[in-house]
Amino acid sequence: MEDTCLHLATVYCKVEPNVTVCPRGSEMSDNLRCELISQQVVYDLVYKLAAQIANSNYQPDLVVAISRGGFTPARVLCDVLGLFNLTSIRIVHYRKAAVHEQQAYVKYPLCMDIADQRILLVDDVNDTGDTLRAGRAHLEGLGPTEVRIAVLHEKIRSPVKAEYVAEILDEWRWLIYPWAVVEDVGGFLREMTPPPDTTDQAAEWLKKTYGLELQYDQLERLLNLVHYRPKK
Repeated sequence: MEDTCLHLATVYCKVEPNVTVCPRGSEMSDNLRCELISQQVVYDLVYKLAAQIANSNYQPDLVVAISRGGFTPARVLCDVLGLFNLTSIRIVHYRKAAVHEQQAYVKYPLCMDIADQRILLVDDVNDTGDTLRAGRAHLEGLGPTEVRIAVLHEKIRSPVKAEYVAEILDEWRWLIYPWAVVEDVGGFLREMTPPPDTTDQAAEWLKKTYGLELQYDQLERLLNLVHYRPKK
């Protein structure tokens, strides 16, 4: 199995990835349109997914989270559905907010026997579909009975469709989940030129540029991280 895992990882990593930026459609302004997703909304969406899965009578033998965005949704989904078999695979696509590798690839494959099992693959958002395509192909190559996909959000432009979707987005926007605030908003602050001198200045810039409004204490912590860990 170890040799197989190494082979599968190599298949998806043949080409050295290049960096591209997500195209901005006519529905977007000159600035990247963002939306903060609250923890409560995440739980509401997971319950919707759980209801869809239960009503479809699909009983997965194993839930596979796509690292890293699928960790929390998959964990909560398992709790709601009463499932205990949970693992993950790592698929690399986005390097930072709206900047992604040219080709999604499996960096850390699934190294276990899933032959003749029903698999549920879970991620937070289906954006371009590249991550889900790579994940499904990887898992199907291991011989399961079936692979179905569940996501919190699916953007209508995605050519790859998940079987279970809590919410469909008609207009493109960059979604910032609770587990990605430090990475995404911190990255925005590091790009601010000149760097913000005060929390109020950062708050004004984030609202004007990205339409983001964070709690004051949360923004202060992010600024401290930015000063401690400057842009490379």
